Amino acid sequence: QVQLVESGGGSVQAGGSLRLSCAASGPTDRTRCMGWFRQAPGKEREGVATIVSGSSTLYAESVKGRFTISRDNTKNTLYLQMNSLKPEDTAMYYCAARPYSWGCGLIYNVFTYWGQGTQVTVSS
Repeated sequence: QVQLVESGGGSVQAGGSLRLSCAASGPTDRTRCMGWFRQAPGKEREGVATIVSGSSTLYAESVKGRFTISRDNTKNTLYLQMNSLKPEDTAMYYCAARPYSWGCGLIYNVFTYWGQGTQVTVSS
């Protein structure tokens, strides 16, 4: 079984930065594809960025150039560096994983494993 634990959320002013981490436990062949999703109150969960174990990445248009997803396969840890944060980035951020490297897109319902989430709040 895979467990995902996020950390690093918090409150920042617009223009600030945060780095989210997601520690994964369990078989590494169950987390070939990992990603970050977010959900703001009253909105649907949306994909932010995904990464395959071989380091191929995909970003939502709204975060391109500001967010960077990365992973340390030796530590089985996923990261999301968020720079130039905007109030519209305010949401609960979730780490997710799936066993397959194919189909590693921004669609949340293809992911098998989910963390509990970490809150990011950006004030103007």
